Amino acid sequence: MAEWIEGKIVANTHWTENLFSLQIDADIGDFTAGQFTSLALEIDGEQVARPYSFLSSPGVQPLEFFFYTATDGALSTRLTRLDTGSTVLVKKQANGFFVLDEVPDCKEMWMLGTGTGIAPFLSILGTDEPWQRFDKIVLVYAVRKAEDLRYQDRIDALSAAHPGKLHYQPFVSREDVAGAINGRIPAALEDGRLTSAAGLELSTERSHFMLCGNPDMVKEVTELLKSKGFEKNRRRTPGHITTENYW
Repeated sequence: MAEWIEGKIVANTHWTENLFSLQIDADIGDFTAGQFTSLALEIDGEQVARPYSFLSSPGVQPLEFFFYTATDGALSTRLTRLDTGSTVLVKKQANGFFVLDEVPDCKEMWMLGTGTGIAPFLSILGTDEPWQRFDKIVLVYAVRKAEDLRYQDRIDALSAAHPGKLHYQPFVSREDVAGAINGRIPAALEDGRLTSAAGLELSTERSHFMLCGNPDMVKEVTELLKSKGFEKNRRRTPGHITTENYW
């Protein structure tokens, strides 16, 4: 059976009406950047649990998680109300294969995330491995409105720490924002706006794609890449596309 431990809320940051982050002090086991654990609360006499990816990197406390409050999300609605010092249950053992250990060697890593699906990428980029393994990293962060683009200070710090290695490309679908591509990732990948902005060409010899977030985005981009000769990455048959649906 899963082992749960009690964590304490260090900070509850409300970014927008529907976006918030929790920092939690919890003595969990080791995890690998890109993995997820589960958080739980007792609601109406039952323990309600959901999986959430780490935004914080391994070895960093407090643990950090990034949430979107869904209208029918009983757990996320309760989590958003937790005050500093409140308790939450955290599953001690992490899970998941959306990690660099599962990615074949490549020169150019494309990290495409929507909404809170940016979390595992920030966890991964907070470690040394991606900067040692890849010549170029493209971080794509797609949201509906400019106010939904969070953790910009952290992304700026990564760019400053690794000059010339990281290209950060925001997408905003419902507003025109300077520096951001207007629209959705699949369309911009198909018509060349994304590759043009990144200054890179897609290559089955050099490129790998990690996709995380909206299942529609993940599916559409996967199909588009497959039409261009890229293949799903599997343990027995290494390929170019590693995916994680976020709900």
